[in-house]
Amino acid sequence: MKPGTSRLALTPRQCEGLIASEGGSCSPLPLAGEGPGVRAMAVGVRNRRGLALLALALLPVSAHAADPTSVYRQMLAEDNPAELAVAHGQQLWEQPRGPRQAALTACDLGQGPGVVKGAFAALPRYFADTASVMDAESRLVHCMVTIQGFDRQQLAAAPFSEAGAPQTDLEALVAYVAAQSRGAKIRVPQSTSEEHDSYARGRDLFYRRAGPYDFSCANCHGADHLRIRLQELPNLTRPEGARSAFAHWPAYRVSQGAVRTMQWRLSDCVRQQRWPQLIFGSQASIDLSTYLGVLAAGGTMDAPSVRR
Repeated sequence: MKPGTSRLALTPRQCEGLIASEGGSCSPLPLAGEGPGVRAMAVGVRNRRGLALLALALLPVSAHAADPTSVYRQMLAEDNPAELAVAHGQQLWEQPRGPRQAALTACDLGQGPGVVKGAFAALPRYFADTASVMDAESRLVHCMVTIQGFDRQQLAAAPFSEAGAPQTDLEALVAYVAAQSRGAKIRVPQSTSEEHDSYARGRDLFYRRAGPYDFSCANCHGADHLRIRLQELPNLTRPEGARSAFAHWPAYRVSQGAVRTMQWRLSDCVRQQRWPQLIFGSQASIDLSTYLGVLAAGGTMDAPSVRR
């Protein structure tokens, strides 16, 4: 091949044609999605990530091929940018901060003060000290207020980072806490009447139609094989679909270059339905997470993940 030519993924026939015209050699490209008539070939050498993206662009479409989006996510996950937020979140968890100059190591996320391992996989849950069901984000805000002395209204006013801005402290903390549950089984509890009620409200809200388009969550997430443009929509009425969603948030959102949390994900869905804004930390937001988490029971946590 000519010097400096990028490495490309081609079908066997395309590869043979390139060899005939320019010389060079072909070798199998180990990408998921190979099937009858779909084997990709690699020509030349270059940057590994450049190869991966070009390979995806040129892979033939086949009913037997794996979802290219899944392949893309798998490759990005090898160098998941969310790990930067995880590392920052760990610093925020361990360092004395706030008006009281206290660390969050005294925060009880449901497994005992300071215990982070596996805690995220069992949230939302009922907390006796607040007499309410809380998810990871609302519980972290509670600890930042009661332990460190931060102002609740200020934390809730800007929980998510703007486009191009650094992650908020809350986003980084959620990423850190979630990462400590990687590999843990999802086990959102239903052992109290408050937890049962939260699940029931979340289920009802999931199916409730409202807004100018008369949409519900189930319009997009209530059946198999639905898509918006090229984005596959998980069926959140089935355990498999609920697990695929719940297990992977928070996530690094490639299109925004930032880690986004489950509260953000739910808020953005509500925005697209043209419903009134979902208030951060509201009962409705926590109830929706409870519904998804209970349905996702038995799934394996793998967050922060990578999403488009």
